[in-house]
Amino acid sequence: MTVAENTYSGATSPVKTRYQGKRHRLDRPELLAPAGNLEKLKFAIHYGADAVYIGGQKYGLRSNAGNFSFEEMREGVEFAKRYGAKVFVATNIYAHNEDIGGLEEYLRNLEEVGISAIIVADPIIIETAARVAPKLEAHLSTQQSTLNWQAVQFWKEEGLPRVVLARETSFEEIAEIKKHVDIEIEAFIHGAMCSSFSGRCVLSNHFTDRDSNRGGCSQSCRWKYDLFVDDMPMYTEGEDQFTMGSKDLCMIEYLPELIDVGVDSFKIEGRMKSIHYVATVVNVYRQAIDSYFEDPENFVLKQEWLDEIFKAANRPLNTGFFLDTPGAEDHIYEPEDKPAPYDFAGVVLEYNEETGIAVVQQRNHFKLGQEVEFVGPGGRYFKQTITRMTDDKGQELDAARHPLQRIHIKTFAPVEPMDMLRKLMIKK
Repeated sequence: MTVAENTYSGATSPVKTRYQGKRHRLDRPELLAPAGNLEKLKFAIHYGADAVYIGGQKYGLRSNAGNFSFEEMREGVEFAKRYGAKVFVATNIYAHNEDIGGLEEYLRNLEEVGISAIIVADPIIIETAARVAPKLEAHLSTQQSTLNWQAVQFWKEEGLPRVVLARETSFEEIAEIKKHVDIEIEAFIHGAMCSSFSGRCVLSNHFTDRDSNRGGCSQSCRWKYDLFVDDMPMYTEGEDQFTMGSKDLCMIEYLPELIDVGVDSFKIEGRMKSIHYVATVVNVYRQAIDSYFEDPENFVLKQEWLDEIFKAANRPLNTGFFLDTPGAEDHIYEPEDKPAPYDFAGVVLEYNEETGIAVVQQRNHFKLGQEVEFVGPGGRYFKQTITRMTDDKGQELDAARHPLQRIHIKTFAPVEPMDMLRKLMIKK
């Protein structure tokens, strides 16, 4: 099964030719995950991320995410250190004159709280960081649309240790870059793709006066549109309206090729995504990377990894620009059934080994007699039917109705704090 054969959406597309490359690097690549808030940071790292990227309250491209205060950054850094992980901060806006005030103080604060690196596109932010916060690494953002080895060489000579390549870069282009330039290469390997070149879009600016390149993207490409010919609408009431968003990227099937071509950091997109999405996707890629390095010659893509990916997917999946240029089949021109038939239902807070009772914090409604799944890091997983639920006072419950309610559940197997509970979505 390939990611092009999305069994949950019903969509299929031709299987693409696999890239045949040569390894330029033998070290284990970094798994880099998004973290839209402090809770997501902790789940991403707990489920296997080597590093996370977050947004501060200035200079990032996700102004609507749960961006971090300096106090939250400090807590996140301390949590990451316990796992040997790192925290990066996106400072990847294209700055206007009025954005420069306060930049030096902001960068000094990032350095002081222990941030390992900033992800940056604007040269003035790069230059300022080198001058006022020299302990901060500067990783070139994908917003710079870097696609060739000479551009990568330029940024290396400017002192940057890592370049995040444009999403439009192919396997062959990465191989050529690694052949000529000894520098860390980071590439997106999972998540949403922008319909515009490297995210340089002005649809949001035009329609909503929210600047895409200063953190305000309203995702106009995902809206529903009417089409008109000579002022006559092409749609009648009740028909599906036109959208123009791209399918999501998923490279789990091509993990050996990503490693062989020399990608140093595997980046997952999604600071606006849920805890369930981030933890599930990180969990799968962590298992796959570890499995590959245990026995590279006999690596096998496991069906359960694909199943897990699809349980977190919001849209149909494809391989982006890695193998060839996406065509019409790689865009979503009309509404499709979402491939993920599962809903995040709760998080394990406590587990009593003697009684087998787990305390679960409710995140979505679930009820007595319902089949659920418990999922933990490293591929821990089991299904069960909920046979009994009580609240903290021991009162019997027939459903978990209240947000963040503590629910006591008898589990059929041991669980651990931060394990997730999910349920099959019932289509209405």
